[in-house]
Amino acid sequence: MTPSEFEFLKTFLKTRSGLVLSNDKQYLVESRLLPIARNSKLETLSAVIQTLQRGGNRALETEVIEAMTTNESFFFRDKTPFDHFRDTMLPALLESRATRKQLKIWCAAASTGQEPYSLGICLKEEAAKMPAWRTRILGTDLSQEVLEKAKAGLYSQFEVQRGLPIQMLLKYFEQKGDMWQINAAMRAMVEWRKLNLLESFSHLGEFDIIFCRNVLIYFDQATKSEILGRLAKSIPDDGYLVLGAAETVVGLTDAFKPVPGKRGLFQKKQAVQGATGTTARPRLAVAGGSGFQR
Repeated sequence: MTPSEFEFLKTFLKTRSGLVLSNDKQYLVESRLLPIARNSKLETLSAVIQTLQRGGNRALETEVIEAMTTNESFFFRDKTPFDHFRDTMLPALLESRATRKQLKIWCAAASTGQEPYSLGICLKEEAAKMPAWRTRILGTDLSQEVLEKAKAGLYSQFEVQRGLPIQMLLKYFEQKGDMWQINAAMRAMVEWRKLNLLESFSHLGEFDIIFCRNVLIYFDQATKSEILGRLAKSIPDDGYLVLGAAETVVGLTDAFKPVPGKRGLFQKKQAVQGATGTTARPRLAVAGGSGFQR
């Protein structure tokens, strides 16, 4: 791959997906795109790039973007966010939403579905505390390929062994040959949609909790700030934003502040400042046009 070809790919990926590639990632690009070249009968990476430059091949464009932006996931990844969900977020929201009895969660980088299903399992485990509650989980991702896998809820032995306690595997999954499928009731808890975070997501409405973990790290500072600003508009004053362990809002936005003592957990600035007093009153959900409403 020539320097000019790599520069084209960097610009192409940033424009289409927000992904920012450093100059030392050329080996990664080559390793992920060479299979596409072979499968497309284009033979070389140069031929792939020339086809992208000409435009008009939407299938190839999508395949390239998905190859470069697909990230691994596993059940209860990093554990701490799910502890925060069970011990901090749920108790507070069950109290503040006691009259409405509705809870809406968005996993904004859902990948192959382990994060949304982990949250669904948490909700099932806490069901006794939530009689007659309506809970919905939305999982979105840029890649249609990983969303199809997530929707099927079918995982290998290796995948279910990563982070999933054996008792939960036996309780919520059914064995299908040498694979495991999360049961129909759990699959029904999650709605899946393809979504590019670079585009507007205001039509989705408002969420009590947004998980947006391990995706902002791939964007430049300006893009991070812009996305965080739009996420703030999708969360009520007492809602929560969950970022990855290596991610922060510091220097990017004033809309969110860290929840003291809770790594990776953020709330609106006014909610955190008022934590020693009364909790900010929740706003009603914003009506959207997607049908994924409260």
